[in-house]
Amino acid sequence: MNKNVFVVKHPLVEHNLTILRDKNSDCEKFNCALKRISYALFFEGTKFLPTIDISVSTPICDTLSSIISPDIEIIVSPILRAGLAFGDVAQEILPFSRVHHLGMYRNEDTLEPIWYYNKMKGKLKDSENTYVFVLDPMLATGNSGYDAVHNFVKQNIPVKNIVFISLISAPEGINRLSNAYPELKIVTSKIDEKLNEKGYIVPGLGDAGDRIFNTVY
Repeated sequence: MNKNVFVVKHPLVEHNLTILRDKNSDCEKFNCALKRISYALFFEGTKFLPTIDISVSTPICDTLSSIISPDIEIIVSPILRAGLAFGDVAQEILPFSRVHHLGMYRNEDTLEPIWYYNKMKGKLKDSENTYVFVLDPMLATGNSGYDAVHNFVKQNIPVKNIVFISLISAPEGINRLSNAYPELKIVTSKIDEKLNEKGYIVPGLGDAGDRIFNTVY
């Protein structure tokens, strides 16, 4: 496996992933399980952030303790719409981050992304010290993921500063991103078997957006 692909292995992650896979899990049950896994994914993904030591006074004595470097800028970037499911947890864990949404949907015939929203250009203070978390529950073909990552690379953010966080990944999507950007870090809870002829992950969990927002008909 690519050294920059990190699979979060934990009994609670596996337990909640089973709830997500179950077609009989309703919207409430689905979203609660997804939120639980989200914490594990973000703790793994944020371990790469740079830290510095500062002096603090405990009730006992002065000591050195680490904080996330105040000199960096952090961007959380959900790919609409399914990526919004990670949004609350991301802002809870990284309350000082900036949130930049990337809107795109998949052409069901070509499986290529079609953009409809992006307000990122020209807003970076220091690209070299910017860290990005791209959020999308399903890394399937990797086409939307590639476009999202490329959007930040074009703004001179180092690839090593970008983390792609997904719930479930297909080998095809991982290969698409890793081949294009070997330094990109991918954090996921499971690498599934393959894609089917419609570009859905097998065994997967169906359409994540529909199940998150209760639009399964």
